[in-house]
Amino acid sequence: MSTQPSGTPSGAVPNGTAPEPIRRVGVVGAGLMGSGIAEVCARAGLDVLVSETGPEAVEAGRERIAKSLARAVRGGRLAPGDSGTSLRRIGFTTDLADLADRDIVIEAVAEDEQVKTEIFAALDKVLTRPDAILASNTSSIPIMKLGTATGRAQQVIGVHFFNPVPVLDLVELVPSLLTSDQTRDRAGEFVSLTLGKQVIQAKDRAGFVVNSLLVPYLLSAIRMLESGLASADDIDNGMVLGCAHPMGPLRLADLIGLDTLKAIADSMYAEYKEPLHAAPPLLLRMVDAGLLGRKTGRGFHDYSG
Repeated sequence: MSTQPSGTPSGAVPNGTAPEPIRRVGVVGAGLMGSGIAEVCARAGLDVLVSETGPEAVEAGRERIAKSLARAVRGGRLAPGDSGTSLRRIGFTTDLADLADRDIVIEAVAEDEQVKTEIFAALDKVLTRPDAILASNTSSIPIMKLGTATGRAQQVIGVHFFNPVPVLDLVELVPSLLTSDQTRDRAGEFVSLTLGKQVIQAKDRAGFVVNSLLVPYLLSAIRMLESGLASADDIDNGMVLGCAHPMGPLRLADLIGLDTLKAIADSMYAEYKEPLHAAPPLLLRMVDAGLLGRKTGRGFHDYSG
């Protein structure tokens, strides 16, 4: 059960009390995105606690972060001594209630609206800090739906990082109609000043800024492959060599994860009803088959080697 200071409504900051700096960070989910978020927070000197569903997921997340830190050292982006220090700043738990004292909790689980709303409802009950921020790393799910699953919608905001989190600088900040200016400003300062990321402001619409532009492009590449107009290699090489893109659309889809791409497309189609947002049959069949891209070793390209 959460506890509130006497006379203070849930989610409100006592009159005359300025919010404390964000130093204690909770992360829900230690997958590709959650582990990356935990890593950048730890590298910024913050106290990080990651919640996962069970011991196996915890160990997988710990190993993922350790490998990422080791890559940063090999690439010269991190001093060897800082790797161990960062890892020691990250704790793990299998109980959401252990996140009770966090200043901000960032949800980074699968792109599933029901799962996310259940997590937000649960976090609302366990967070004891009256000024705690509840943030979601969602790619496309409306922040309003997550906020109204809690009793503190004014403190719920979208904080959308990009993969790989330790490398890419961009974060989309997405307030809902109910998000307070204070929450927006605190979250923005946390991301830009504490984590050193570049922030762009986005409206609470499915796809936000980047995916609203990117996803139709990726789906068009899949339709081109599906129709037999060009091979996967030719589509990717065409955009890399002809348009100076760092990666072709099909390899980028594999990097994002085809299940994640489908989820974003579904959310955007549900909101806008634009045919270009509809997931092509080939994408649906590949997701059904478990051919999800890099994370499974095969998508539009083969990564098993």
